Amino acid sequence: MFAATLLACLFSHSIAASEPDLRDEPELARQAAGQTVYFNAWGGDFAINRYIDWVAGEVEKRYDIRLVHVKVTDIAEAVSRIRAEYVAGREQNGSVDLMWINGENFAAMQHANLLWGPWAEELPNSRLIDWQGNPTTRIDATLPTGGYELPWGTATFTLFYDREFVSTRVRNPDDLLCWIEAHPGRFTYPQPPAFLGTAFLKQLLILLTEDTARLQEAPGDDFQTLSAPLWAWLDRAHASMWRTGRLFPRSGPAQRELLAAGELDWMMSYNPAEASRAIRQGLLQDTVAGMVFSNAALSNSHFLAIPANASAKEGALLVANFLISPLAQIQKADEARWGDPSVLDPNLLTAEQLSVFERLHQGGATAPLPKRRVPEPHPGWSAALERAWLARYTR
Repeated sequence: MFAATLLACLFSHSIAASEPDLRDEPELARQAAGQTVYFNAWGGDFAINRYIDWVAGEVEKRYDIRLVHVKVTDIAEAVSRIRAEYVAGREQNGSVDLMWINGENFAAMQHANLLWGPWAEELPNSRLIDWQGNPTTRIDATLPTGGYELPWGTATFTLFYDREFVSTRVRNPDDLLCWIEAHPGRFTYPQPPAFLGTAFLKQLLILLTEDTARLQEAPGDDFQTLSAPLWAWLDRAHASMWRTGRLFPRSGPAQRELLAAGELDWMMSYNPAEASRAIRQGLLQDTVAGMVFSNAALSNSHFLAIPANASAKEGALLVANFLISPLAQIQKADEARWGDPSVLDPNLLTAEQLSVFERLHQGGATAPLPKRRVPEPHPGWSAALERAWLARYTR
């Protein structure tokens, strides 16, 4: 039986249809049988897409649920679609049932009362999540999730480099800038607002500003002052970067292709195992290695959410519960599949489950754990940095 009762929907729009009741798991599964769940998630990575395909097969076998991966380049596309549905009066039977969401998009949907919940801590498998040991499971870019988001993976901003061409130890932005200027044309980053490009800006800002605590609040009139060291760093770096900082790859995978082709010596990811997985798949040379900045690595959890007007809430709940099951988390953590770190608390797993996790192979390019993880800034910083970057570098 499910652990607790799901509270009634707490958004301002009235919903005529009955809401799922988590008190009765068999009944919920009965209601979900035959449903189609439209899962809006980033579709720009082959390994992630393949993992979601595996999940689709599992939930079809277990629950008779058809899971459709709606591939988006940015989850903001789904947010805009949901907003448009409400403007058109479509407060039920929406086109999005489950979504992979973070940061500013969560803030936007929560502010507009477009999310359904709270539900995330009521699922049976939620008890296995490391809620206490990993504070980012309940905080999304400084905002409490309040049970409206379910963590299903963790992330750490990671740089990868080719050891054949990078022999200098890079520990901080100053070291990286020195390397860039000594090796013109061999470094770049995805163009903001691509999420990895924006992540790079946030990671640099955290390391370059003297007032990191201020980043946990929304930017204000002091934005220019606080971000000035970032723009000074980028102004210098761009002059020596790939295509002299006038052209940027469109995404993380596009940057990885440039590294594989020998045009770059670096790439970046939120996944410390990204390069090990790519080497295993034959997409990168085995001379690539991973690193994190020594004094503060940007870290977060990534989340699932259910829109308030979702058509298949029962199916979405069962899919979400499966995604945080030990089986699904083990498969996701396997570098042969995705290599995405688990959100589960090892102390709450069975000896057999823990043994399987421990036997997962870790490739030589997987970055070491950072000495210090730092949380995401307030979501307002992402939007402000993107606007400022576009105004400064795309004129």
